[in-house]
Amino acid sequence: MQPVLEMTTTDDFGLWLVAGFESFGFLPLSGELSPAEVGTAVMRIADCNDVDPDGDRPPRPVAALDSFLHGLLTFDSLFAAGGLRVTDSSTGVTFLPGCCDGVEDWRDWQRFVDDGGLLGFGHDPVSPIAERFGSVVRLTVNAEQSDSPVIELPVTELRHLLAGAERDLVDFLALAADWASKQLPNHCSAVTAALARLLDLPAPVVQAER
Repeated sequence: MQPVLEMTTTDDFGLWLVAGFESFGFLPLSGELSPAEVGTAVMRIADCNDVDPDGDRPPRPVAALDSFLHGLLTFDSLFAAGGLRVTDSSTGVTFLPGCCDGVEDWRDWQRFVDDGGLLGFGHDPVSPIAERFGSVVRLTVNAEQSDSPVIELPVTELRHLLAGAERDLVDFLALAADWASKQLPNHCSAVTAALARLLDLPAPVVQAER
């Protein structure tokens, strides 16, 4: 199980260094990313929230960097396309985030493990779902297909995988905070706080470089 961001192309981005990526790929989030990959992740998260202000939000700044970061730094509820990806190493079946899924929803999995029921991540034509049957969880890659590949695993194993995914997110957040201190020193605290809010994790304390 890996927390992943659904990517778009990075070809025309020039506000900071990013790694090359094609649209619709997935970038796993962890503490193992290179600085360029962290920059790519922050770019994608900010891009997901780069919409024109409305309501009580302050107007978009004129400066290019401030304008691009505006949604990330001012939205109360943040979104990042992606979620948790699960791969069965014995069969090669991969359960991908759906179109209605976001990285910020990862704690829904924890509630699902505790309460059971059904957890949906998308809609027609591809509808990934998770279901709990007693002590077993079934992940259906596409509920729209009667012969869809599935992954079945014990609830205890899913809890273990979720703990690992949470560690990956904690490590990514620490790495992103350190990255922001070097690449966005004037926005370090605000960017770190926004990422922590997105991931529903405590914000690490990092001193911005001068």
